[in-house]
Formats: sequence, C-alpha cells, structure tokens
Amino acid sequence: MYKLLSVLLSVCIFTVVQANAAPAHFDDADTAHFYTAPDGVRIYYETHGSGYPVLLVHGFMGNCQSWKTSELYASLQAAGYQVILVDLRGNGISGRPKGCSGYANDAEAKDLMGIITALDIHRYTALGYSRGSIITARLLVLDERVEQAVIGGMGTDFTNPDWPRRIMFYKALSGEPVPELADMVANVKKNKMDINSLACQQKEQPSTSIETLATVRKRVLVICGDKDSDNGKAKELSEVFAQSSFVTVPGDHGQAAQTAEFANAVLEWLKG
Repeated sequence: MYKLLSVLLSVCIFTVVQANAAPAHFDDADTAHFYTAPDGVRIYYETHGSGYPVLLVHGFMGNCQSWKTSELYASLQAAGYQVILVDLRGNGISGRPKGCSGYANDAEAKDLMGIITALDIHRYTALGYSRGSIITARLLVLDERVEQAVIGGMGTDFTNPDWPRRIMFYKALSGEPVPELADMVANVKKNKMDINSLACQQKEQPSTSIETLATVRKRVLVICGDKDSDNGKAKELSEVFAQSSFVTVPGDHGQAAQTAEFANAVLEWLKG
C-alpha cells in the first residue's frame, strides 16, 4: 500500500499542475477545437500535424497538456504523424457533467469517437496511458476505425468491474475516510481540482472483461515501466490479446511515459 501511495503522489504532483494550466495553443485556431457531445458537454481537443493520426489519451487527474512534456509528443510529430490530444470530460477545459451519470455508458470513449468522426478520420491508432489505457481498451472494442492500440501503464486489474483500487479511490474522493489516500485528497483540494468530477470518473470507470479483450484481432502494444506494478501485471494483459507485443521501459508509473525509451518503443512498434 505504501508503494501504491508513493507512486500515486508522484503522479499527482506531475498532473495537478497540468490539470489547472491553460492550454498552450488555445488561441491557435489551427490546432484548438471544441466538440459538442450529444449530451451537450463540450470537449476540448487539439490536432497537430497532418500525417497518419495517433490519438493520445491522458491518465487520471491529467489533461491533454500532460503529453506535451513527454518525449513521445515531439517524437510522433517529428516522425510525420498527426497527433490528436483531448481533454477527457471533467478534465482540463472540457465540460464537467453535473452528475455521475454524465460519465456512464462509455461517455468518454464516445466523446473520442465523436471527435474522430468530426475530423473525418477513417483509421487511426489509439494510445492511452494509465486510466487513458482503460478508455483506449473501450475504443478497441467499440470503434472499428481503430487499427491498432497502445496500452501503457496498465495490467489486468481494470478488467474487474469491482476493482478494489477503483472503489477505494471513489470512496476517498467522495468524502469517505480512507487513511491511505488522505494525502491525495488533500492535494486535490489544495490545487482546487474538481473533486466531484474525479469521484465520478472513478465511480463510472468502465471495465472490459478478459473474455472481450481476447476477441480483439487488432495489433496491441502493452508497454509498462520496469518498476510499475500499480495496476496489475502488464505482461499478463499482453497475453490476453491475440496479436500483442510487450515492452518494458525504465521508470515507475509516474515516469515511464515521459521517457525517450517509451517514445522509441512506440515509434518502433508503429513502423511494424
């Protein structure tokens, strides 16, 4: 539990600044856009470049700006890919549904699918990290336009709809006393993050069963830090998919996605 908490806090320190920062290109009409979901929630997204599209899906307490400090963001553009960044609903400057029902029924994945439709994209790669991988897994089974996917920083634990860690986070963010997560909750309040929205994201977080994932016939890269066991065993997750690769890179859960090794592994896999 101590390891879980220390890793969590390292992630929070990184993401909490990003979550409250104004998007760097908000005033650039060529890159900054809003998509309005069927329920009226406005979703902020950015597009960079004009090559083969790669959708980057951020993790919990992050937003699309979180990717811009990573080696991957610049490396993808340098390699000629179009990079699509999105503030998932409840994060960044995207809209925040008032109730938890606004996050249910794959709302986040459907927002991403709506953006892909608005961009008139017919095939793309989805890449998620941490909680973003949970949403990416939904895209794998819901959107036929996903040709391949990268699932980062995630093991098999999210396939359990009653995942104890998810429930613990929901309780802590909803105001119940959870001593192990008291510092995390204090940090959220200190930085004036939307604690109700974060709680709802945990309450309605989707799960995708191992049986369903096993039916996926698309290429999947499972990539994880060599010191990251935060969300279960990534190697076991890779073995679920019919066409998968598994790679470890240096770092724990909060560090791995920022590294050059992570970027290089993704780019090498994309070439395949």
